[in-house]
Parts: sequence; C-alpha cells; structure tokens
Amino acid sequence: MCNYFAGFANLLLGGKIMNQEKIGKFIAQCRKNKKLTQEQIAIRLGVSDRAVSKWERGLNLPDASLMLELAKILDISVNELLTGEIIKEKEYMNKAEENLVELEQIIENNNKRLLDLEVVLLIISILAFVIMIMTSEVVDDKFFKVILIGGASIILLTAIIFAFIIEKEAGYYECSKCHHKYVATYKQILISMHMGWTRKLKCPKCGEKSWSKKVLKK
Repeated sequence: MCNYFAGFANLLLGGKIMNQEKIGKFIAQCRKNKKLTQEQIAIRLGVSDRAVSKWERGLNLPDASLMLELAKILDISVNELLTGEIIKEKEYMNKAEENLVELEQIIENNNKRLLDLEVVLLIISILAFVIMIMTSEVVDDKFFKVILIGGASIILLTAIIFAFIIEKEAGYYECSKCHHKYVATYKQILISMHMGWTRKLKCPKCGEKSWSKKVLKK
C-alpha cells in the first residue's frame, strides 16, 4: 500500500528528484546489452511492456518493489540502477550514500504531497457535500432530491476513506515522550483524539500515551 501511494503521489503531482531521463536511458542500454526486449523484461517483472517503455523514456521510475529484480535481470546493482551509470568500485560507497539520501528525500516529499492531497480531498468533498445538500433543499422533485443527498453522502464518505488511508500511510507519528517514530494502526487512527495531524496515541516502544505529531521521515 505504501508503494502504491508513493507512486500515486509521484505520478499525480509530478514529484521528481532523481534524474529519471538518465536512469531511463541506462535501463534501455542495459536491456539492449542483455539482448532483451521490453516485453521480455515486462513478463519477468509481471508488469506491462508499456510500463517498461515509460521507465526507459524517463517518464516514471520503477516501483521500489521491482528495483532489486530489475537490477538482477540487467546484471547491475540497485545503486547503479538509481544512479543511471556503471559505478567504479572506489566510488561505490559514495554513490550508495548519495542514493540513500535521495531516496529519503523522495519519501519525505511524497509524504508531504500525500498529506497536502488529503487536505485538498477533504475541502473539495465538504464543499461538494454542502452544495449538493443545499441544492436538495430547494428542488421539488423527490427523486432528484434523493439522488443529490445520496451522491453528496457517497462523495463525502469516499473522501473520508481516502483521507483515512493517507493518514496511516503517509509519514510517521513521533512520541512526545521517547521520540520514537512509528506508523499508527488503522484502529489507533480511528479511535484516537486528534487536533490536525497530532493524535493522542500509545507509543509501541515506551508504552506511554501522549500527543504524537505527524512527521515526514524517520
């Protein structure tokens, strides 16, 4: 689920940090060196050849769950895949550290975009709900009135469900007692008191219940 939302935010909001074009050209060159087609890569990874084409054109990065297997198929390391070039042995550790920093930045930015998306979804859905309910009060047709009320309820409920999922998947909660950062469960999010993105939660590490703030990275 985390991979899905990270990919969704990256696609929807256009977040780019790594040089996707360079990585795409590197994937294409490595594939050709292995004498493999896009379709053969796609079949081995369980994705569409269209997805592979997007990677090679720099439109998307492979999902994190696919990177290790893709690197194996292309006979390169994950660090080389993320860098978009063959890494000399003496430069390997520096490149690995750079890639880790960039991946952390990607995760942080995607979490921020998801939380922003949560706010936008709720504002739009609440406005739509209010407008449709107010409209239902002035129409005479009972059937149309029921459709408006039902539609307004569905829109609001759908937005709340998506916001609920985003609330769990994006970022972490930081215990105000021991400063441990953790992902809250759906049950905790559902029943806990909250003010914005601060919730009264029980820390899984110290066991204390306190107001824990949402943070974007560990």
